[in-house]
Amino acid sequence: MIAIGSDHGGFELKEEIKKYLLQEGHEVKDFGVDSPVSVDYPDIAHPVCMSVINGECEKGILVCGTGIGISIAANKIHGIRAALCGDCFSARMAKEHNNANVIALGGRVVGPSLAIEIVNAWLKAEFQGGRHQTRVDKIHSLENK
Repeated sequence: MIAIGSDHGGFELKEEIKKYLLQEGHEVKDFGVDSPVSVDYPDIAHPVCMSVINGECEKGILVCGTGIGISIAANKIHGIRAALCGDCFSARMAKEHNNANVIALGGRVVGPSLAIEIVNAWLKAEFQGGRHQTRVDKIHSLENK
């Protein structure tokens, strides 16, 4: 299952991504918002990321106006490796090299077609392990300091 959530700035793009994921047969849990009424992005990042940490969802997708704030909030949660992605190469590398379990997108930055391509690149990529696992392990050790 894929967790998804956005603040008001990412609401429309979140809805487009969710619609696409459902059409493709993915299970999606939507953590809001349900309208473009203003909400603080940390209030959305937290439940999406916790659903990934506790195993309820396998991966998470977050959207705010730029993707910056919501990715910063997500990365404050122990065990989350959220990558802000604005292109397909970065999304693929986020998974292959960093084992990103959450991606963030900017609803005011990335259009729906590109966002779907980015999501697909990330979903299809697989973590390569090896030397990259060593680096991910070092990220985990930073969380524990």
